[in-house]
Amino acid sequence: MSSLIIQSDYTIVLEKSAPTFKEDRDFLLKFAELEKCLEYLYNYRITRLSLWNAVSLGFGSEKIITGLKERSKYPIPKKVEDYIYEICSLFGSVEIQKSQISGLIKLVIKDKHVLEWIISAGALEKLLFNSRERLFSAEWNYENCSLMAGCKVLEVSPEFSVELPDELRGDVKIILIDNGIPVNDIAGYRDGDPLAVSLKTSLHLRPYQEEAVHAFYQNGTDEGGSGVLCLPCGAGKTIIGISCIAKLGLKTLIVTPNITAARQWKAELLDKTDLREEDIGEYSGLVKEVRPVTLCTYQILTTGRGPKAKSLPRVDHLAVINSESWGFVICDEVHLLPAPLFKMVANIQSSRRLGLTATLVREDNKEHHVFSLIGPKKYDVPWKILEDQGWVANAECIEIKVEGSHLVDKLAFMKKSEAFRVSSENGLKTEIVSQLLSKHKADSVLIIGMYVEQLEKMAKSLDIPIMHGQTKQKDREKLFKAFKNGEIKTLIVSKVANNAVDLPDASVAIQVSGMFGSRQEEAQRLGRILRPKKGANKAYFYSLVTEGSPEEEFAFKRQLFLVEQGYQYSVMRAS
Repeated sequence: MSSLIIQSDYTIVLEKSAPTFKEDRDFLLKFAELEKCLEYLYNYRITRLSLWNAVSLGFGSEKIITGLKERSKYPIPKKVEDYIYEICSLFGSVEIQKSQISGLIKLVIKDKHVLEWIISAGALEKLLFNSRERLFSAEWNYENCSLMAGCKVLEVSPEFSVELPDELRGDVKIILIDNGIPVNDIAGYRDGDPLAVSLKTSLHLRPYQEEAVHAFYQNGTDEGGSGVLCLPCGAGKTIIGISCIAKLGLKTLIVTPNITAARQWKAELLDKTDLREEDIGEYSGLVKEVRPVTLCTYQILTTGRGPKAKSLPRVDHLAVINSESWGFVICDEVHLLPAPLFKMVANIQSSRRLGLTATLVREDNKEHHVFSLIGPKKYDVPWKILEDQGWVANAECIEIKVEGSHLVDKLAFMKKSEAFRVSSENGLKTEIVSQLLSKHKADSVLIIGMYVEQLEKMAKSLDIPIMHGQTKQKDREKLFKAFKNGEIKTLIVSKVANNAVDLPDASVAIQVSGMFGSRQEEAQRLGRILRPKKGANKAYFYSLVTEGSPEEEFAFKRQLFLVEQGYQYSVMRAS
């Protein structure tokens, strides 16, 4: 039965009441992004990046168009059909290939119109040439093309190519993607230093984990070795990363969001492989070890030169890391990759690269840079599929409306950002949290928020331990350990626990405030409680939202990614 309405502005409407709703939603997830979730309708948008990721997964224009025609109530607007064909065809029209000359790569442009556009936009000029007069110099390969004055391309048959220094590999990809042209990089990689490592025989990968490893590795061919794997929190992304390390057997750099995550990686490496303690180094604010497998944080690399102590010279941490011969680089929680590190990643394009994340959503809209520099999405599995198979907990999402009438007069004279914070810090939320804790006495509960002052007041009122950005690392580790061991059943955490924190026994999360409309944060917070549970395998995710305030609007935006994954939010009012 037809359930889709495809509109000329590249949006698609899906009716929630359609008998084929679930199948159609999973189909759209392959090549479109969810924009709105209304009471009876889902609104999706087709974008360049969503189409390129689809093509990279083998889901090309023919499959998309055929599927849309089968599901659409009305004929597909020709404008939309042409757009899908055009954008999908761009992926593969420009390639970076191996060169026969050491130290060089070959940039190959296979389409005449793409080449004309690149020339007219001057997209590569600032990198490769000093002036337009030198646009076609002896550096260009004339064998398969003919040109005329003014740099107009008359014929490209079958392709046009130029030899470039390998160090420009990342810069070329960034310049072209910023100008709407994706680059398919199949130039291969340097091996870097070898690493002797094997997985322990006791480690057995789940079927989807094996699929993810294969999608990245691609039997060691140049088609593999770079890309992003998208799996929900609790699905074992660390295990997948470790398996990729064992497959490649190369000196490895693992970049993580925080030192807690780095140390969790180390514990897993020691537990799941035959690596020894002395094989694994930590490069952080506290320790400076570079070893066959080195763990560092985004922060240490973005701080550039460390603080100068009286007796010690300043150290350029990024230069130290870049000087090593890495064969493999893993970016954990790659959606958090800071913009200042894009340059660092651009410099390691000859190394194999793996990005791990639950969601590619970025708040700075730089997803296309992750696509270019880390690689396209190689594996993606909807969260609900893993939930249905029992690999992650069955999560119930509940939005609780908290009374906000006492704040109306105050909010009316505030800027939206100020009003959002005041409504987020609604003092009535403490009582609601207390009621929920009474309901979940037997469960391990995380209370998560953005504003430290709010959390500290709540911690004092409810007599619950708290952890935030100012909590010392040793104290954080004590709190995490006590929570894991069941010594404490409830822990209040700020956004420091959003990412890459392993709390396997947490089964309830109560979100009291968040970072505006961040879909990425919403997904990460739900992820804190998705690890499989004994017995009913059930988890609860509560979001406390002040009714009639700006917080409602932002809460709606936050939920979009999870709704796209198949979760539904039930709504109730606080009693």
